[in-house]
Amino acid sequence: MKSAGLALALAAGLAGAIAIALIAPRPAGDTSGIHPLWAEVTWPFPMDQWGTGRAFSCKAADCGSEVKLYLRAKLGSCNCATGVADDADLDLVGGEVSPLGAGRPITVAWMKGRSRAYALATRNRPGKSAISVVFNDRCDMIVATVVLPHDRPATIEPDVMEFLNSRPLVHWAEVALGI
Repeated sequence: MKSAGLALALAAGLAGAIAIALIAPRPAGDTSGIHPLWAEVTWPFPMDQWGTGRAFSCKAADCGSEVKLYLRAKLGSCNCATGVADDADLDLVGGEVSPLGAGRPITVAWMKGRSRAYALATRNRPGKSAISVVFNDRCDMIVATVVLPHDRPATIEPDVMEFLNSRPLVHWAEVALGI
């Protein structure tokens, strides 16, 4: 009888601890145990020579802090022979940027490219940091710009890469690139 009561008390305590952990606010930028949920939102930028793209948002509850991802195709803007050789395409966030580390090669579906994180320094900046992910198919490229309210882009980059490699976005890239 005592052991059943002790087991019940331990189970209740454990259930309470789990419930508190699930509803307790997560510190900004903490992505441990998150499962990003990307929702498409309205493209917030004016039309330019590349047209509009797709915009996504991941709420703080799902990504540790609010993350904004902007995705668009730039047809004919990539070196057809060498592919993506530059780490940055930050047209959408503009202004002054400083690399937060070396760029690195990435793969999205069959396409190769580069990713690099930057600190944003302009006065009216949209966030504290950004990740530029650029990848190509022949002479055309896809640019993903991720804007973050903190200076720890490495915490969300794996989730961004997983999202870019998701079937819906790969299908969008195929259509956007005319494949």
